[in-house]
Amino acid sequence: MNVRTVRRAVTGALATAAMTAAVLTVPAAAATADGDAAGRHDRHSATRSAMEAQLRTGIPGVLGQARDAGGTWQGSAGVADLGTGRPRLPQDRFRIGSVSKVFTSVVLLQLEAEGRLSLDDSVERWLPGVVRGNGHDGRKITVRQLLNHTSGVYNYTADPGFQKLLGPGFREHRFETHTPAELVKTAMAHAPDFRPGEGWNYSNTNYILAGMVVEKVSGHAYATEIERRVIRPVGLRGTTLPGTSPKMPDPHGTAYTTAGSEDPDTKPFDATELNPSWGWAAGEIISTTGDLNRFYGALIGGKLLPAAQQRELQTTVSTRGQMPGARYGLGVAEIPLSCGVTVWSHTGGIHGSVSLAAATAGGKHTAAFNLNGDWGGDLTALTEAEFCGKAPAADSAARTPERSPQKVMTLR
Repeated sequence: MNVRTVRRAVTGALATAAMTAAVLTVPAAAATADGDAAGRHDRHSATRSAMEAQLRTGIPGVLGQARDAGGTWQGSAGVADLGTGRPRLPQDRFRIGSVSKVFTSVVLLQLEAEGRLSLDDSVERWLPGVVRGNGHDGRKITVRQLLNHTSGVYNYTADPGFQKLLGPGFREHRFETHTPAELVKTAMAHAPDFRPGEGWNYSNTNYILAGMVVEKVSGHAYATEIERRVIRPVGLRGTTLPGTSPKMPDPHGTAYTTAGSEDPDTKPFDATELNPSWGWAAGEIISTTGDLNRFYGALIGGKLLPAAQQRELQTTVSTRGQMPGARYGLGVAEIPLSCGVTVWSHTGGIHGSVSLAAATAGGKHTAAFNLNGDWGGDLTALTEAEFCGKAPAADSAARTPERSPQKVMTLR
């Protein structure tokens, strides 16, 4: 089944299927009359429309959850598996790609709050000799610049050889293990993008280095620190760090990829199992929509960081036009929407999985979405629908994540 066939199938059978969407929980203080419940349900009609619109790009299925004062709303469109036709389920797990970065940032900010490092420490202080070569100099780069992508460090996933591993060579190399040192070495073979502090460029290498700093400062594996400091305290029961394991914990659907091919006749294939070590602290985490909402509600709600570090998290820099209108903090982006609402968000793309997590100020309204295909979709439409109640434009299904105003901050 190629991409064109998938699109025809989805536009036909799946796009006309009823989408499951319901209010799952309502706070005790909220009214529970049928009229009020219907009103809460209707508030997500634009979100339902935006989810269904993703299917017209050929995406097999979309999963979403939103939380606000009205309770928790869960919706899905399309299927989790094209072979069986199983619908996507609220408890389904998926790879969140670069949404992982904010977990790594939170750990470093907590370590700073404990006085164990400073955001203004040089990378060289903690990783002597690691960031050197072809103009890179860790003595001139701070930890803060790693987290807000102003370091200028080359992005290892942009390396032509690495691109082949992720693209045409993905089937052959998908189960290989990559070490953080190897990933950084790949980046050091290239010149920096710019001098530290003089530009902005999204670089996965920044967060590989951030994970290495976590380990040097704490004396523990970065995954251990995330589990101890974030996953357990927030109660993220569906969130895991797989390390080198290619397996997905149950329940989960199927992740479909074209491995970056732009050929419309490329046959999407199952990418559910892969060794995510090449993403490590920049993007290996597996989670659920419920856990992402819980995490973003706690983080943007100020429950994970002291006030000083919360301000650091949400102190932003210009993305120099790479994300029009958006500014980037320490692992989260500040994104103004068309209705005047601002959300704190991050997106993530990895083979077969495109994700979004977002929250308004104070974490009062959160939303998380996942697409189980990586060749289409419009995350901006989903965000505008949920937070502004804005139904997607007629042509929104034609957008790819790369052309969307809300650029997918991706591993690939």
